[in-house]
Amino acid sequence: MKSQTTTSLLANVAPLLFVLLWSTGFIGARYGLPYIEPFTFLSIRFVLVLILLGALTIIFRQPWLHQPFAYGHSAIVGVLLHSGYLGGVFFAIDGGMPAGLTALIVSLQPILTALFGQWALGEQITARQWLGLALGLVGVTAVVGDKLLFTDTPVVTPITLAAAIVALLSTTAGTLYQKRFGVGLPLLSGTWVQYLGALSLTAPLALLFETHEIEWQPELIGSLLWLTLVLSIGAILLLMVLIRTRSAARVSSLFYLVPPATAVEAWLLFGERLGLPAMMGLVVASIGVALVVVTPPSNAESGRHRV
Repeated sequence: MKSQTTTSLLANVAPLLFVLLWSTGFIGARYGLPYIEPFTFLSIRFVLVLILLGALTIIFRQPWLHQPFAYGHSAIVGVLLHSGYLGGVFFAIDGGMPAGLTALIVSLQPILTALFGQWALGEQITARQWLGLALGLVGVTAVVGDKLLFTDTPVVTPITLAAAIVALLSTTAGTLYQKRFGVGLPLLSGTWVQYLGALSLTAPLALLFETHEIEWQPELIGSLLWLTLVLSIGAILLLMVLIRTRSAARVSSLFYLVPPATAVEAWLLFGERLGLPAMMGLVVASIGVALVVVTPPSNAESGRHRV
């Protein structure tokens, strides 16, 4: 009984922990990008992750992938979930698009995942969950809109907008692809191959289109270490576990909480304004995510987990 209670507690804490960790990505980008170009930053980060994940796989004696198709599936997830998503976000922010606006665009992911999840995975979305997705979008819009109203005019160009849209489509496709083809693969070695696939895209982009000039300031070093250890290893492994155990729609709905959480962190760390609309939006987004993620008691008791 005690073990069941512990397991249930961990299952409830895991989504909140993921949101907290994932939301620090925009904070880390703000610290590091002034001193390094985006694809060079990501390439160095991915190399460090490959070294650490490879060591963890060996230390814990985890099995490596054997079938060629497993390598292909994991590499595709890596290109989508790491190169496409992170590359698009970093490129857009580095090009002048406000992090809040970038977060708002990427936060359309739960809606796209729910729509395509019905077609690609056969997942059924209830009316209650559609309401939650809509409330989540309203809440995120309130948070980000409040921040944008009191900042400088957003720098939006066709190329930065395209980069943000690439990030949105990539994270949606990566989540669905991992749910469809990657849930049975070893966690550590499967994630290691993901980053190998991601590096195969970011490294050529960095070599071909960037100057490779790096200012090794404490902010950059701290950002690189945090994003490598906490985001690329801790948060990504947690995301893979959540995708294994939950539907794509339930997992993707957590991304609605990322911009509000980032807004709170920016308020605490940088003193950025957090007005009443933003605080109300945080509450609305939280209610929306709860409607999607939390299984109603009647469903839990009858064992009917439609999502």
